[in-house]
Amino acid sequence: MKNLNYIIALILIILWVMGFFTHIAGFSIHFLLIGAFTLILINVINDDIDNSPQQNINH
Repeated sequence: MKNLNYIIALILIILWVMGFFTHIAGFSIHFLLIGAFTLILINVINDDIDNSPQQNINH
């Protein structure tokens, strides 16, 4: 699932670059970039939570 989010984020960034330089959608093209960075941030946060050391409550 993590790889799928990175692939979607990469596609959104590529679409943003194409839209930014061809001036297709105006200001709304930046929502693609926001969506891509949101997916990347979610993956980074989830990866940190998954790899955090577990504290042993039962000494």
